[in-house]
Amino acid sequence: MAKLIELVNVSRVYTMGARTLYALHDVSLEIERGEFVAVVGPSGSGKSTLLNLVGGIDKPTSGKVCVGGKRIDRLNENELAIWRRDHIGIVFQFFQLLPTLTALENVMLPMELRGDARQGRRARAEAMLARVGLGARLIQLPSELSGGEQQRVAIARALINDPPILLADEPTGNLDSANAQGIIQLLGELAESGKTILLITHEPNFARAAHRTITMRDGEIVPSPLDAPASMTWPS
Repeated sequence: MAKLIELVNVSRVYTMGARTLYALHDVSLEIERGEFVAVVGPSGSGKSTLLNLVGGIDKPTSGKVCVGGKRIDRLNENELAIWRRDHIGIVFQFFQLLPTLTALENVMLPMELRGDARQGRRARAEAMLARVGLGARLIQLPSELSGGEQQRVAIARALINDPPILLADEPTGNLDSANAQGIIQLLGELAESGKTILLITHEPNFARAAHRTITMRDGEIVPSPLDAPASMTWPS
């Protein structure tokens, strides 16, 4: 596999009055193309900051962030918006579906925003929803779907422009255990199909489904405790 994501000596510092907070401190990391990587750690450990830097949502205070050989930390906001559109799919904990659009319309939206030709949008969206197991739920509004179904719509929407990288920020955090397990299984299937996946989770049990686990604490990567009992969860 080829290296797809590289962070080199990355720090992200926030200044609050006289106080300096290191959300990330001198982090270096490589993720290969097609890897399914889980990032675990307690709240405030820097997990989401790491994901935001990889996705071009935030920029480092120092260090470099390379994705696909491109220094995305050097891109301006317009360049980043175009780059994210074409290279990154993002799934959040709270789904972020538009409540007045059907499942099908939510999935079609990224194609419309990219300016794709109208012909073929519906068929592609239908095929993607079928791929995530929702071929029979096309015309339902988000309020008519279960939490697990809404998250599957969100994953279909994130994948519809065929980005090589899928970022999942606590995608099971708002789901019951059965639906959460279904989403983790789906992410594993997507990784097997060639997607590079970065999963942020509090749950070591779900992290074990990934090819590799990175553990964070206090803005740094630390040795993994995943040889701990399977019932272990991170403190909030």
